[in-house]
Amino acid sequence: MQSVFIVLLLDFSVQETIERYQMHVKESNTNKQANGQNMEQLKDEAAGMIKTIEILEVSKRKLLGECLGSCTIEDLQQIEQQLERSVSTIRARKTQVYKEQIEHLKQKEKLLTAENAKLSEKSGGQPWQVAREQRENLPSEEQRESSSISDVETELFIGLPETRTKRLPIRN
Repeated sequence: MQSVFIVLLLDFSVQETIERYQMHVKESNTNKQANGQNMEQLKDEAAGMIKTIEILEVSKRKLLGECLGSCTIEDLQQIEQQLERSVSTIRARKTQVYKEQIEHLKQKEKLLTAENAKLSEKSGGQPWQVAREQRENLPSEEQRESSSISDVETELFIGLPETRTKRLPIRN
């Protein structure tokens, strides 16, 4: 009886193994078909990307002024308009960056002026600065130079030192 049971058990095991094998083969065929379809789709996408890259490279060369021999007047006018729009955008961004830098430097100037006033107050000296009217009347180059005033004078003056330097108290 035990031998019959073992034979039945082996028969059941073999049958189960065959079924698993058939199931695996079926899944494998299904996966191969899916992989084949997926591969075709990927090849199509790659071909499309290659064409797009080629178009972009041609466009880039034209914008750089290369390979313009085959362009029509309309093509050249389109390229020119695109370049003008690009330059306009670049100039606008550059202007914005300059304005931001100027604003930052003005804030820094205020902080440094306040710090200078505090330090002058602590040292017991009188703070000094060039009068606003004098700064506004200076040409732009001299105005830039006046922002870097130092205690060292490079011109020769005859007379007492107090008369050479105009020190104005800071107005509150």
